[in-house]
Amino acid sequence: MSQTFPRAPHRAIVLAAGLGKRMLPITATMPKPLVKVAGRSLIDFTLDKLHEAGIESVVVNVHHFADMLEAHLRTRTMPRIVISDERAELLETGGGVKKALPLLGDEPFITFNSDSLWIEGEEPNLKRLVKAWDPERMDILMLVAPLSTSIGFEGPGDFHMDESGLLRRRGTDPSAPFAYAGVAIVKPELVHGTPDGAFSANAFYDRAIAKGRLYGLCMEGQWLHVGEPQAIAEAETCLAAGKR
Repeated sequence: MSQTFPRAPHRAIVLAAGLGKRMLPITATMPKPLVKVAGRSLIDFTLDKLHEAGIESVVVNVHHFADMLEAHLRTRTMPRIVISDERAELLETGGGVKKALPLLGDEPFITFNSDSLWIEGEEPNLKRLVKAWDPERMDILMLVAPLSTSIGFEGPGDFHMDESGLLRRRGTDPSAPFAYAGVAIVKPELVHGTPDGAFSANAFYDRAIAKGRLYGLCMEGQWLHVGEPQAIAEAETCLAAGKR
């Protein structure tokens, strides 16, 4: 018998433990989530979007400059923040989610990369994602960005998407029109039985793909991929023009 879930997730994990090597030399003295764009740290953009979408509790995992990041998080009052401590071992995206699972509970939750930044369209994309979530059809629903309108992303793309939103990987194709924008709704059952220690969240995506239950929602507005120091100025220019 399939498990019945409430339609809208109420909890999230912000993946903030990484070393941010591509953002060197800035990340030699601070964690990447505290890098500022237009005067605000990346993680504040993230937490504000989660709060605006009605997410009540957010787990943040920490490793690189963990004390500095925790000190910043203590200055916030909303949403409610719980720390998942990875000081002893960096667990990558999948391992970080698995370690935090007892804090996230047994209902679907949002995973949010701490450096995911975008300019909104007519309706906030996170609210659109929550509204589009259908646990009867989906094990994962991820926000995907069209490469044609994204700023700062130079890769060949990650996914193809059909009219229903079903995703398939680029595979051996030279390119694909959509990139993962760093935000997804995930069922916790995909985490069960995964290996201990460090591993990529791709393990969750592959499980959903194998069952035909990995779906995407096309981002409205504009994705700003702030992966390297030189991308900061370009993102600030776009944010100033978009005023969102």
